[in-house]
Amino acid sequence: MNVEILPDEGAVASRAAKWIAAAAREAAAARGTFTIAVSGGRTPWQMLRALAAEDVPWKQVHLFQMDERVAPAGHPDRNLTHVRESLLGVVGLPAANLHPMPVEEADLGAAALRYQRVLEAACGAPAVLDVVHLGLGADGHTASLVPGDPVLEVRDADVAVTGPYSGRVRMTLTYPPLDRARAVLFVVTGAEKAPVLPRLLAGDRAIPAGRVRPAHAVVLADRAAAANVSPNR
Repeated sequence: MNVEILPDEGAVASRAAKWIAAAAREAAAARGTFTIAVSGGRTPWQMLRALAAEDVPWKQVHLFQMDERVAPAGHPDRNLTHVRESLLGVVGLPAANLHPMPVEEADLGAAALRYQRVLEAACGAPAVLDVVHLGLGADGHTASLVPGDPVLEVRDADVAVTGPYSGRVRMTLTYPPLDRARAVLFVVTGAEKAPVLPRLLAGDRAIPAGRVRPAHAVVLADRAAAANVSPNR
């Protein structure tokens, strides 16, 4: 994986926004559209706010969720709540091009299958996203691919439902669409990530993030998260 170490969380968010904007312009010019799945978290919300100020062909963007907590609409636990606050009404992203995970439905398994069909309608079948944006948990999870969950072994579906994690059942993209993506962007900040970031970079499959295929992957990390990473890497 290519690694870029930046001074702090704000610098990582700004660099990630510029990286995504460049990828969006390139994809729109080459294929007429740009498809991205975004993760949640404090740094990603900064990233999305910074992205709103970048030169992005918004009308050609299709934005998907990497994962989502099962919670009511508008709940602060929902990643979608923050995506809407950061982008809708701020940039020219058509409302129809924001694709929320349907976590309010009673039958979550059927909802996950429908979301896979939405993904395929924009990205082909099997779906190939231009960019998947991922974080890294202190326990090595990424998206809602969490240690010990059966979702880690799903290979026949692009979207699945997890067991409870930190108090919430979640819907998540699985490994196959992550591995088919044209590019993977890991955004990693905070000292609590310092013990696990070297394991990600080493491809340690004992942690969920280490099982993401490293080809075409870029890691943007702040100095706190990269405290145990060799500067010569």
